Amino acid sequence: MPVRSELDGQVRVITLDRPERHNALDDATSAQLQAALTAAYTDGSRVILLRGEGRSFCSGRDVAQLGQRAGGESDLDFVRRHQDQRLAMVACPKPIVAAVRGYALGGGLELALAADIRVAADDVQLAFPEVRYGLMTDTGGSAFTTVLAGPSRAKLLAMTGRRIGAAQALAWGLVDEVVPGEELDQRALDLCHEIAGHSPSAVAMIKQVIDESWHATLHATSRAELLAQVALFASPEYLAARAARTARSATAPRAE
Repeated sequence: MPVRSELDGQVRVITLDRPERHNALDDATSAQLQAALTAAYTDGSRVILLRGEGRSFCSGRDVAQLGQRAGGESDLDFVRRHQDQRLAMVACPKPIVAAVRGYALGGGLELALAADIRVAADDVQLAFPEVRYGLMTDTGGSAFTTVLAGPSRAKLLAMTGRRIGAAQALAWGLVDEVVPGEELDQRALDLCHEIAGHSPSAVAMIKQVIDESWHATLHATSRAELLAQVALFASPEYLAARAARTARSATAPRAE
């Protein structure tokens, strides 16, 4: 199973479990992740912890399925469905903590940014590489990054595809704490239990009131991303990049 969901006291721990692919999100993994999150929103837990098995948190959309849409789904419906999943994380009254290590790229970074708090390992690498494919962020990355790091830094990340490390991410406000890699899971879990020990009503109200200050911006920017990304999916630059990747995959040597 590419996603595990376990209860640790009052903390629901959801783990992406495709370590051989740096927890990249293919269709099956995305569906299981959404099912696990949806169940966690209304179960008996008080806090949700998101983590990745192995060396990375999540490397984003699995490039093996880049541009593919199952069941004839349109680009518009595909992006909107994934946007709605991120918006549901923000709307959930329970706090969500992300334990981020290794790669958090593209949609994987957006997944981490949709959490309320991010604890990062000192080896973390964050990036929005979509521009290298002729694309852009599409599940709230523009809004999350602008609110947390400011518009200039959001543009720098999205326009260059550069990776930044733990120290820079902490200085920019994209992560909230940096710890040694071997301590990450325990530190993040301890934080979740600390929050779970407080009144769930008070915690839910704190989350709602703080998020209200930028709720409208998140929704408006996400829908702007939706329209922009659908247009980019039809651009000559993206189609050429996808064709080149498909050609490379077809000619790559295969293990027997």
